Amino acid sequence: MKTHHISPARLTIDRVGQIIDGGYKLALSDESRALIERCRTYLDNKMATQTEPIYGITTGFGSLCNISIGHDQLSQLQVNLVMSHACGTGERVPAEIVRLMLLLKIQSLSYGNSGVQLATVEGLIKLFNADALPVVYTQGSLGASGDLAPLAHLSLPLIGKGEVEYKGEVRPSAEVLPEIGLEPVELMSKEGLALLNGTQFMSAYATWSVLRSRHLGAMADKIASLSLDAFDGRIDPFGPQVNEVRHHRGQIETAAAVRGYLEGSEIIVSPKKHVQDPYSFRCVPQVHGAFKDTLAYVGGVIEDEINAPTDNPTIFPDDDIIVSAGNFHGEPIAQPMDFLAVALTELSNISERRIYKLISGQRGLPSFLVANPGVNSGFMIPQYTAASIVSQSKGFCWPNSCDSIPSSQGQEDHVSMGSNSATKLYRVVGNTTRVLAIEMLNAAQALEFRRPLHTSPVLEEFHAAFREAVPFVDNDTVMYPLIAKSVEFISKA
Repeated sequence: MKTHHISPARLTIDRVGQIIDGGYKLALSDESRALIERCRTYLDNKMATQTEPIYGITTGFGSLCNISIGHDQLSQLQVNLVMSHACGTGERVPAEIVRLMLLLKIQSLSYGNSGVQLATVEGLIKLFNADALPVVYTQGSLGASGDLAPLAHLSLPLIGKGEVEYKGEVRPSAEVLPEIGLEPVELMSKEGLALLNGTQFMSAYATWSVLRSRHLGAMADKIASLSLDAFDGRIDPFGPQVNEVRHHRGQIETAAAVRGYLEGSEIIVSPKKHVQDPYSFRCVPQVHGAFKDTLAYVGGVIEDEINAPTDNPTIFPDDDIIVSAGNFHGEPIAQPMDFLAVALTELSNISERRIYKLISGQRGLPSFLVANPGVNSGFMIPQYTAASIVSQSKGFCWPNSCDSIPSSQGQEDHVSMGSNSATKLYRVVGNTTRVLAIEMLNAAQALEFRRPLHTSPVLEEFHAAFREAVPFVDNDTVMYPLIAKSVEFISKA
């Protein structure tokens, strides 16, 4: 069994991908265990000696922050918080995102700034390790006081409430907890707030999207290289000099990647009758490169976020202070998520234009990429599908982080709406995957009409692997299964 030990060491996005994809179990390091216990002890001692109210610990929440809570009601206050805030609705959060939410919430609570008891963190770890995934809903968070509603649903199973998906079934948590050896946690002061405050709903979606976007960026370069050769395009715009003179790192990397993919191609070095290619081919370094530069920025921001305690108030035992501030506010990641949605949409936008060119009947390719167009519609409608998907993604590019609706009687008067940025970004990742898959379908078909010439060895191998999943289309056939298989191929390639 592979185990990842939660520790204060920096958790990289790549490592998160390894943990989730590699089926790792989680355990607390001795260092994190000590930090958690030390902070809890400090908080208990502070409450025993301080007479002034402490927000969320000895007071109500939000606009109820001026109402003091008696010592005998502090535990019930936290339980009530979790129950009353579980107001999610809409679609269920995908299992892959819920796993990430659990991992990131555990990491955030492990720094010794949240005041939770050890049993609470260990309870979350048991849920993760048993793959007993809380049922969480996509709608309900403003992305400002943290992701209150979705994190409440994530936390309900800890107190024996709500539902989990376990071994393929959605069941009441109270039934499942005994099966995984977890006693309901009796929440202490501050704990409900620590569980519900934080950006783990947003940052889970963001982390997943960064990981998938890295893969899509590499796939986009490879598929565009295949399309370029299938369209009998020119290699000149991908030369080092013309790209390096502009200095943008993503552009330089993209041009180098395309040159590498096309090394050894018979088609790319064949004489060309045309002196220029359309922008969708000629400007691949600039557009794909801008996407990569955006992704690098967003990845850095998200990695900072997942390595931070983001609940409130924040406890600093070494400095003997408890600070009620705003580290739960999602604005620092809401804007980058909106930015990444724009960059992904542009990746699909230029891909759809290459699809259009491949079916246009130019440069010796048959109309709609079939030998006998007319009786056969061929690849006419996959381009429609791609255009429809791109149009939807363009609609998603309105930045949710530009919006704010006050809540909690005006106490929480500016919110990030980053949760909507997050769920939108997830959809745009899926849309971009599908458009690139349709381009792959078209590029592979178009290449067949260049025979007996061959593309590069790397791309011939790529093409052959694709052909094991998706056949050449001689005459009209039902197309949607081919698109689905292409989506699966590029998702795993």
